[in-house]
Amino acid sequence: MADYAIGDLQGCFTEFKLLLEKVNFNPSKDILYLVGDIVARGPDSLACLRYLKNLGDSVKITLGNHDLHLIATYYLNKQPKKNDLLDSLFSASDFPELISFLQKQPLAIWLESYQTLICHAGLSPHWNIKTALTQANLATKKYQSDDALYYFKNMYGEGPLIWSDELSEVESFRYTVNAFTRMRFLTPNNEMDFIHKDAPHNTPELQPWFKHPNIQRLKNTKIIFGHWASLLGKTDNENIIALDTGCVWGKELTLLELDTGTITTQAAI
Repeated sequence: MADYAIGDLQGCFTEFKLLLEKVNFNPSKDILYLVGDIVARGPDSLACLRYLKNLGDSVKITLGNHDLHLIATYYLNKQPKKNDLLDSLFSASDFPELISFLQKQPLAIWLESYQTLICHAGLSPHWNIKTALTQANLATKKYQSDDALYYFKNMYGEGPLIWSDELSEVESFRYTVNAFTRMRFLTPNNEMDFIHKDAPHNTPELQPWFKHPNIQRLKNTKIIFGHWASLLGKTDNENIIALDTGCVWGKELTLLELDTGTITTQAAI
Protein backbone atom coordinates (compact mmCIF):
# COMPACT_ATOMS: atom_id res chain seq x y z
CA MET A 1 0.00 0.00 0.00
CA ALA A 2 1.42 3.37 -1.04
CA ASP A 3 0.32 6.98 -1.51
CA TYR A 4 1.66 8.85 -4.52
CA ALA A 5 1.44 12.43 -5.78
CA ILE A 6 2.05 13.22 -9.42
CA GLY A 7 2.64 16.41 -11.38
CA ASP A 8 0.69 18.00 -14.22
CA LEU A 9 -0.35 15.40 -16.82
CA GLN A 10 -1.62 17.82 -19.47
CA GLY A 11 -2.66 15.00 -21.75
CA CYS A 12 0.63 13.09 -21.56
CA PHE A 13 -1.04 9.70 -21.22
CA THR A 14 1.82 7.53 -22.50
CA GLU A 15 4.29 8.95 -19.98
CA PHE A 16 1.66 8.73 -17.25
CA LYS A 17 1.13 5.01 -17.76
CA LEU A 18 4.87 4.34 -17.99
CA LEU A 19 5.45 6.21 -14.74
CA LEU A 20 2.77 4.19 -12.94
CA GLU A 21 4.36 0.99 -14.24
CA LYS A 22 7.73 2.05 -12.81
CA VAL A 23 6.28 2.12 -9.28
CA ASN A 24 3.97 -0.87 -9.82
CA PHE A 25 0.92 1.24 -9.04
CA ASN A 26 -1.89 -1.00 -7.82
CA PRO A 27 -5.31 0.72 -7.72
CA SER A 28 -6.66 -1.97 -5.40
CA LYS A 29 -4.41 -0.76 -2.57
CA ASP A 30 -2.54 2.41 -3.65
CA ILE A 31 -3.81 6.00 -3.76
CA LEU A 32 -2.81 8.49 -6.45
CA TYR A 33 -3.08 12.23 -5.81
CA LEU A 34 -2.90 14.56 -8.80
CA VAL A 35 -2.06 18.25 -8.53
CA GLY A 36 -4.26 19.28 -11.44
CA ASP A 37 -4.01 20.24 -15.09
CA ILE A 38 -5.02 16.79 -16.23
CA VAL A 39 -5.89 18.19 -19.65
CA ALA A 40 -4.71 20.55 -22.41
CA ARG A 41 -1.64 21.03 -24.59
CA GLY A 42 -0.65 17.34 -24.63
CA PRO A 43 -1.67 14.64 -27.13
CA ASP A 44 -4.28 12.62 -25.21
CA SER A 45 -6.33 14.46 -22.60
CA LEU A 46 -9.27 12.18 -23.38
CA ALA A 47 -7.33 9.04 -22.40
CA CYS A 48 -6.07 10.70 -19.21
CA LEU A 49 -9.56 11.61 -18.07
CA ARG A 50 -11.07 8.24 -18.94
CA TYR A 51 -8.31 6.37 -17.14
CA LEU A 52 -8.60 8.49 -13.99
CA LYS A 53 -12.38 8.26 -13.93
CA ASN A 54 -12.16 4.48 -14.12
CA LEU A 55 -9.76 4.34 -11.16
CA GLY A 56 -12.60 5.27 -8.82
CA ASP A 57 -11.65 5.84 -5.18
CA SER A 58 -7.97 5.13 -5.77
CA VAL A 59 -7.49 8.55 -7.36
CA LYS A 60 -7.87 12.04 -5.85
CA ILE A 61 -7.53 15.20 -7.95
CA THR A 62 -7.17 18.89 -7.19
CA LEU A 63 -8.27 21.01 -10.12
CA GLY A 64 -5.86 23.15 -12.10
CA ASN A 65 -6.50 26.20 -14.25
CA HIS A 66 -6.74 24.11 -17.44
CA ASP A 67 -9.24 21.76 -15.81
CA LEU A 68 -11.45 24.59 -14.62
CA HIS A 69 -11.19 26.27 -18.01
CA LEU A 70 -12.35 23.05 -19.65
CA ILE A 71 -15.39 22.82 -17.36
CA ALA A 72 -16.19 26.51 -17.91
CA THR A 73 -15.88 26.10 -21.68
CA TYR A 74 -18.40 23.28 -21.53
CA TYR A 75 -20.82 25.28 -19.36
CA LEU A 76 -20.47 28.43 -21.45
CA ASN A 77 -20.88 26.47 -24.70
CA LYS A 78 -17.59 27.66 -26.14
CA GLN A 79 -15.10 25.93 -28.39
CA PRO A 80 -11.69 24.87 -27.06
CA LYS A 81 -8.53 26.68 -28.04
CA LYS A 82 -6.77 24.95 -30.93
CA ASN A 83 -3.44 24.73 -29.12
CA ASP A 84 -5.12 22.93 -26.20
CA LEU A 85 -5.60 19.88 -28.50
CA LEU A 86 -8.98 19.01 -27.02
CA ASP A 87 -11.04 18.30 -30.16
CA SER A 88 -11.20 14.54 -29.53
CA LEU A 89 -12.38 15.17 -25.98
CA PHE A 90 -15.12 17.56 -27.09
CA SER A 91 -16.36 15.10 -29.69
CA ALA A 92 -16.28 12.07 -27.35
CA SER A 93 -19.62 10.40 -26.55
CA ASP A 94 -18.77 10.41 -22.83
CA PHE A 95 -17.69 14.06 -22.74
CA PRO A 96 -20.55 15.11 -20.38
CA GLU A 97 -19.68 12.30 -17.97
CA LEU A 98 -16.02 13.29 -17.99
CA ILE A 99 -16.94 16.91 -17.28
CA SER A 100 -19.13 15.75 -14.40
CA PHE A 101 -16.22 13.71 -13.04
CA LEU A 102 -13.87 16.70 -13.16
CA GLN A 103 -16.42 19.04 -11.62
CA LYS A 104 -16.67 16.80 -8.55
CA GLN A 105 -13.00 17.37 -7.75
CA PRO A 106 -11.89 19.97 -5.15
CA LEU A 107 -9.41 22.83 -5.23
CA ALA A 108 -7.37 21.50 -2.32
CA ILE A 109 -6.77 18.32 -0.34
CA TRP A 110 -5.45 18.18 3.22
CA LEU A 111 -3.76 14.95 4.29
CA GLU A 112 -3.73 14.97 8.08
CA SER A 113 -1.47 11.94 8.42
CA TYR A 114 1.21 13.66 6.35
CA GLN A 115 0.45 17.24 7.47
CA THR A 116 0.38 18.00 3.76
CA LEU A 117 -1.63 20.35 1.57
CA ILE A 118 -2.06 19.32 -2.07
CA CYS A 119 -3.23 21.89 -4.61
CA HIS A 120 -2.42 23.06 -8.11
CA ALA A 121 -0.65 26.42 -7.78
CA GLY A 122 0.05 26.95 -4.09
CA LEU A 123 -1.04 28.49 -0.80
CA SER A 124 -1.87 32.18 -0.60
CA PRO A 125 0.49 33.78 1.96
CA HIS A 126 -2.52 35.67 3.32
CA TRP A 127 -4.03 32.41 4.58
CA ASN A 128 -3.14 29.82 7.16
CA ILE A 129 -4.03 26.20 6.38
CA LYS A 130 -7.42 26.40 8.13
CA THR A 131 -8.46 29.52 6.20
CA ALA A 132 -7.18 28.09 2.92
CA LEU A 133 -9.20 24.91 3.33
CA THR A 134 -12.30 26.90 4.28
CA GLN A 135 -11.99 29.10 1.20
CA ALA A 136 -11.27 26.11 -1.04
CA ASN A 137 -14.36 24.34 0.26
CA LEU A 138 -16.56 27.41 -0.26
CA ALA A 139 -15.33 27.89 -3.83
CA THR A 140 -15.65 24.19 -4.62
CA LYS A 141 -19.27 24.18 -3.45
CA LYS A 142 -19.98 27.12 -5.74
CA TYR A 143 -18.68 25.52 -8.95
CA GLN A 144 -20.44 22.30 -8.03
CA SER A 145 -23.78 23.95 -7.21
CA ASP A 146 -26.91 24.52 -9.25
CA ASP A 147 -25.53 28.05 -9.79
CA ALA A 148 -22.32 26.76 -11.36
CA LEU A 149 -22.98 28.58 -14.65
CA TYR A 150 -23.14 31.91 -12.80
CA TYR A 151 -19.79 31.28 -11.11
CA PHE A 152 -18.09 30.08 -14.27
CA LYS A 153 -19.26 33.26 -16.00
CA ASN A 154 -17.67 35.28 -13.19
CA MET A 155 -14.53 33.18 -12.73
CA TYR A 156 -12.41 35.04 -15.25
CA GLY A 157 -10.54 38.22 -14.38
CA GLU A 158 -7.22 39.35 -12.96
CA GLY A 159 -8.56 40.83 -9.76
CA PRO A 160 -8.75 41.00 -6.87
CA LEU A 161 -5.01 40.49 -6.63
CA ILE A 162 -4.83 40.54 -2.84
CA TRP A 163 -7.00 38.91 -0.18
CA SER A 164 -9.37 40.82 2.07
CA ASP A 165 -12.17 39.69 4.35
CA GLU A 166 -14.18 42.53 2.81
CA LEU A 167 -14.33 40.99 -0.67
CA SER A 168 -17.74 40.30 -2.17
CA GLU A 169 -18.87 36.71 -2.64
CA VAL A 170 -17.89 36.70 -6.32
CA GLU A 171 -14.58 38.46 -5.65
CA SER A 172 -13.78 35.94 -2.92
CA PHE A 173 -14.57 33.09 -5.31
CA ARG A 174 -12.37 34.55 -8.05
CA TYR A 175 -9.46 35.24 -5.71
CA THR A 176 -9.66 31.72 -4.29
CA VAL A 177 -9.71 30.12 -7.73
CA ASN A 178 -6.82 32.28 -8.90
CA ALA A 179 -4.73 31.62 -5.79
CA PHE A 180 -5.19 27.87 -5.95
CA THR A 181 -4.84 27.48 -9.71
CA ARG A 182 -2.90 30.40 -11.26
CA MET A 183 -0.60 31.95 -8.64
CA ARG A 184 3.18 32.01 -9.15
CA PHE A 185 4.72 35.36 -8.27
CA LEU A 186 3.87 38.12 -5.81
CA THR A 187 4.64 41.81 -6.29
CA PRO A 188 6.41 43.82 -3.55
CA ASN A 189 2.87 44.81 -2.44
CA ASN A 190 1.95 41.12 -2.02
CA GLU A 191 -0.38 41.17 -5.00
CA MET A 192 -0.53 38.14 -7.30
CA ASP A 193 1.23 38.61 -10.63
CA PHE A 194 -0.23 36.60 -13.54
CA ILE A 195 2.09 37.89 -16.26
CA HIS A 196 5.39 36.21 -15.45
CA LYS A 197 5.89 32.44 -15.72
CA ASP A 198 9.65 32.15 -15.91
CA ALA A 199 12.06 30.78 -13.32
CA PRO A 200 12.46 33.02 -10.26
CA HIS A 201 16.09 33.94 -11.00
CA ASN A 202 14.91 35.57 -14.23
CA THR A 203 12.38 37.76 -12.40
CA PRO A 204 14.21 39.17 -9.36
CA GLU A 205 11.76 42.04 -8.94
CA LEU A 206 9.04 39.56 -7.96
CA GLN A 207 8.83 36.98 -5.18
CA PRO A 208 7.65 33.38 -5.63
CA TRP A 209 4.65 32.75 -3.38
CA PHE A 210 6.58 30.04 -1.51
CA LYS A 211 9.35 32.48 -0.58
CA HIS A 212 6.96 34.72 1.34
CA PRO A 213 7.81 34.79 5.07
CA ASN A 214 4.35 33.51 6.01
CA ILE A 215 4.92 30.39 3.91
CA GLN A 216 8.50 29.92 5.10
CA ARG A 217 7.25 29.85 8.70
CA LEU A 218 5.19 26.70 8.05
CA LYS A 219 7.95 24.42 9.28
CA ASN A 220 5.76 21.41 10.10
CA THR A 221 3.55 21.60 7.02
CA LYS A 222 4.27 20.35 3.53
CA ILE A 223 2.77 21.84 0.39
CA ILE A 224 2.71 19.79 -2.82
CA PHE A 225 1.84 21.72 -5.98
CA GLY A 226 2.26 21.79 -9.75
CA HIS A 227 1.53 24.53 -12.30
CA TRP A 228 5.03 26.07 -12.49
CA ALA A 229 7.01 24.00 -14.98
CA SER A 230 9.92 26.42 -15.21
CA LEU A 231 10.82 25.69 -11.57
CA LEU A 232 11.90 22.21 -12.74
CA GLY A 233 10.97 20.93 -9.30
CA LYS A 234 13.27 23.31 -7.41
CA THR A 235 11.97 25.45 -4.51
CA ASP A 236 14.98 25.35 -2.13
CA ASN A 237 12.62 24.22 0.63
CA GLU A 238 12.17 20.53 1.41
CA ASN A 239 8.63 21.17 2.66
CA ILE A 240 7.52 22.94 -0.54
CA ILE A 241 7.43 20.32 -3.29
CA ALA A 242 6.98 21.31 -6.94
CA LEU A 243 5.87 18.40 -9.12
CA ASP A 244 5.27 20.04 -12.50
CA THR A 245 8.48 19.28 -14.35
CA GLY A 246 7.26 20.08 -17.84
CA CYS A 247 6.45 16.75 -19.45
CA VAL A 248 4.19 18.44 -21.99
CA TRP A 249 7.11 20.73 -22.89
CA GLY A 250 9.44 17.83 -23.61
CA LYS A 251 10.98 17.40 -20.16
CA GLU A 252 9.60 14.83 -17.68
CA LEU A 253 6.70 13.69 -15.54
CA THR A 254 7.38 13.43 -11.80
CA LEU A 255 5.86 11.22 -9.10
CA LEU A 256 6.45 11.42 -5.35
CA GLU A 257 5.85 8.62 -2.86
CA LEU A 258 4.44 10.47 0.14
CA ASP A 259 5.62 8.12 2.87
CA THR A 260 9.25 7.77 1.79
CA GLY A 261 9.79 10.96 -0.19
CA THR A 262 11.10 8.92 -3.13
CA ILE A 263 10.93 10.69 -6.48
CA THR A 264 10.38 8.76 -9.73
CA THR A 265 10.43 10.40 -13.16
CA GLN A 266 9.55 9.53 -16.73
CA ALA A 267 11.11 11.43 -19.61
CA ALA A 268 8.78 12.83 -22.27
CA ILE A 269 8.42 10.48 -25.23
